Amino acid sequence: MDDLLAARSTMAFSLGFHIIFASVGMVMPFMMAVAHFLYLKKNRQEDLELTKLWMKGVAILFAVGAVSGTVLSFELGLLWPGFMKHAGPIIGMPFSWEGTAFFIEAIAIGLFLYGWNRMNRWAHWCAGLVVGISGFASGVFVVAANSWMNSPAGFEWVNGQAINIDPVAAMFNKAWLHQTMHMQVGAIQAVGFAVAGLHALLLLKGGTHSSLHKRALKIAMLFATVGSLIQPAVGHYAAQKVAEYQPAKLAAMEAHFKTEARASLIIGGIPDVETGEVHGAIKIPGALSFLAFNDVNATVKGLHDFPRDEWPPVLITHIAFQIMVGLGSLMIAIGLLYCWLARKGELPSWFLKVLLAMTPVGFIAIEAGWVVTEVGRQPWIVYGIMKTKDAVTPMPGVQFHFYLFVVLYLFLSFVTIWLFRRQVQIAEQNMNKGARV
Repeated sequence: MDDLLAARSTMAFSLGFHIIFASVGMVMPFMMAVAHFLYLKKNRQEDLELTKLWMKGVAILFAVGAVSGTVLSFELGLLWPGFMKHAGPIIGMPFSWEGTAFFIEAIAIGLFLYGWNRMNRWAHWCAGLVVGISGFASGVFVVAANSWMNSPAGFEWVNGQAINIDPVAAMFNKAWLHQTMHMQVGAIQAVGFAVAGLHALLLLKGGTHSSLHKRALKIAMLFATVGSLIQPAVGHYAAQKVAEYQPAKLAAMEAHFKTEARASLIIGGIPDVETGEVHGAIKIPGALSFLAFNDVNATVKGLHDFPRDEWPPVLITHIAFQIMVGLGSLMIAIGLLYCWLARKGELPSWFLKVLLAMTPVGFIAIEAGWVVTEVGRQPWIVYGIMKTKDAVTPMPGVQFHFYLFVVLYLFLSFVTIWLFRRQVQIAEQNMNKGARV
């Protein structure tokens, strides 16, 4: 493993780890706020118990997400000094705003954790809501910074230097809206299905708190289903923007080698970059042209129209895109199936098992989506401006940094799972004591 691959692998592993906790931090507080709102309005004990159970999960994941997010900030400077030399003054603003949102989130979560019976009950509820709003804002600012790497703006590049810098234009670049929408809605899907799956497991295990878990599952599936039904429209909008601003990425996503009108959408298949063929794929004529330009007869540029050394890794990008779209379609189907079964009353045990199997699906789709975003931009770290190989640190030994963080994050994952399991057990014990009293 050379230094460039080691640096890219370290960032990929760190980002892949952090994005799970960031997604939960953006969505879980809103679910907690819904449960808390229901308690305040209807005074049902299970709503209070559910709020406190989710509150503990939010606190644990906030702490882990804060650690992993801080690591990413340091890695940008340590592993990519060539990038930060120029990018720091341009995209520093969204990172500073993200820091502000993070501190607001930390203050709000402290007020919510320790404000029980000490604050006005609606002010206390608002503190929990602010946790979600600030977490969501953090996600918007970070994705805006990443979108600048895909659609650089807010500066002029003259003789290898950035001049006439406009941080506002850089933040609100052409890619920020569709990337932000796609990520935020994906987080709603992922967290909704993950929470529903965990409570489906607890329902399958039985016990005396089925009403709590049923209510939790209903709230979680509301988020998951709404997010899944919105995502196709958001994804279509995002694909059109990629076709406009990053046509090479779109061509790699679809393994589209030859420029042609009425281009076919490819489902599945293994691309062969040497021959320009895709083996074992299902082709839908005109569908790619419609996806990209809302016109089945539109011409879509193929990879052969770009210099060979500027092609993204086609196989990885294509497979990751297929995984993302396939799992997104699965989540739509399960969401609709839930709506149909919920109207009939009690959810059957086989569907609870389906929801259990769906627990990681949304996060896998998010990871695949980020692979498409980052790998599909290669060989550029700033699209069309700076190549990744020119931004990596000249210091040797980056491989050891990668190995260290793999071990560290695996340990952190183990601790997080142990804490979650322990909190669920403690909550069940406390609820059992309350039931006996």
